[in-house]
Amino acid sequence: MTGRRVLGGYGEVPEREGQEPPLMVLAVDDSAANRQVLKVFLQRLGFEVNLAENGAEAVERFASLQPDIVLMDVMMPVMDGYEATRRIKAASARRWVPVVFLSALDKEENLVAGLEAGGDDYLSKPINFTILDAKLRSVSRAVRFRRRMEENARRMQVIGDSLVDALIVIDDQGVVQTCNAAMEPMFGYGVEELVGRNVSLLMPEPHASAHDGYIRRYLDTSQPHIIGMRGRRLTGRRKDGSAFPIDLSVSEVHLSGGRNFVGIVRDLTDQMAAEERERRYREQLQSYYDRQEQENALAHAILRRQVDRPELSDRAIHQWMLPAANFSGDVIAAARARDGRLYAMLADATGHGLAAAISVLPALAVFYAMAPRGLGLSEMAAELDRKVADSVPKGRFVAASLLCIDPAAGQAQVWVAGMTDVCLLGPDGAMVGRYPSRHLPLGIGELEVGPPEVVPVAPGQQFALYSDGLIEAEDEAGRPFGAQRLEAALAGAPAGERLAAVQGALQAHLAGSVPHDDVSLLLVDCPD
Repeated sequence: MTGRRVLGGYGEVPEREGQEPPLMVLAVDDSAANRQVLKVFLQRLGFEVNLAENGAEAVERFASLQPDIVLMDVMMPVMDGYEATRRIKAASARRWVPVVFLSALDKEENLVAGLEAGGDDYLSKPINFTILDAKLRSVSRAVRFRRRMEENARRMQVIGDSLVDALIVIDDQGVVQTCNAAMEPMFGYGVEELVGRNVSLLMPEPHASAHDGYIRRYLDTSQPHIIGMRGRRLTGRRKDGSAFPIDLSVSEVHLSGGRNFVGIVRDLTDQMAAEERERRYREQLQSYYDRQEQENALAHAILRRQVDRPELSDRAIHQWMLPAANFSGDVIAAARARDGRLYAMLADATGHGLAAAISVLPALAVFYAMAPRGLGLSEMAAELDRKVADSVPKGRFVAASLLCIDPAAGQAQVWVAGMTDVCLLGPDGAMVGRYPSRHLPLGIGELEVGPPEVVPVAPGQQFALYSDGLIEAEDEAGRPFGAQRLEAALAGAPAGERLAAVQGALQAHLAGSVPHDDVSLLLVDCPD
């Protein structure tokens, strides 16, 4: 409900609810009592209120506060209300700020002087607050309406300034009614050149001659062809006669009782040039990929010839490799000397992929050259170290485990350089011995290669050599497979099934995850 109460000498003050976001009012009066009454009244109406006691102060406060409405007294010291209003109006030339005079001067010439100074209304004192309330309501509506119109105009200006697509409106005869400024840089025609002419001049043949038929067919059948369709790629014609690709969307609108069509045109020259560049790039990339795949296939074939040696088919050798990439940086080698001794090597180059696979080839060549001759592991290790150091770049190296089983002597030699422990398993798979690395990896340049460990062996025992990629393989939670799981898998299966047991245990642990490093396992049987 709306109630009223009286402020002595100043009439009735309305009490209202549900106000919009407040407008700011600058109330100017040289009387402190009048300023206070105006402040209370305006605040009850829901306005934000600021006060000034003379015209000069009013001009200053207007510049700093930018109020929406000004209530201005006339007779004031320092600067009167007429002069203050003239300055305020000059300062707000781009923004309408209504000024309502509140003055005890109520003659006709006073009203005229106020209006000539730029005032928008004039009320006499003592103030009738009912009339002032009505005036403020009317002025507030006008202010808000003007602000909305100004904001909409600004928005439309921003939209128009940022619109890069051409917009054109034609009537049902194909005659251009209006268009935007983007038409000129796109087609070469100014707005004045196009308005009143048939839109077909923007089209190459045969569409230029057929366009009027397109319109008639649409008007007769309402079936879209070009009109009524969105996003069609067509060809436009510039003023100089040159053709260029465009994207055209046409829709029907009803303006002033007639049927009109609005077309939005986008120049696709740059886009299609970019698409062509992208197409050529994809073709080049595919060609490069195909060549790379051919080279990889050749490299893979060459490496396989080096790695897949017939010596690995020895019945005492059981091996498994799972590369992290197309090429493995791990390599397994085995060979028998002429006196029957069995040599085996598991090597792991830094990194993985083709670079790692190439890095380990020198070690492979040395192994297969020296093993058949029955040379000692110390001599073999020294030659491996020298060859790798000479062959691979600085900073790369090869970890290796070397094994030589001598069935006649009932013993084996173990030499480990930077690899995981070599394990000796009993016939039941239980751990019998563990032989850790005691040497630097190959290629670092160790001054003196130390001797191997000599290990007594018995029939039924089995050596296990594996890369760190096996025990470091992580599941989705980041938990490594670990040596404990490996040993459990080995101990839980007969000798001939241990390789499969480890594979199954790793697969169960990974649960679909992919190892980030090469995985290798070599099991070597001790002879009966």
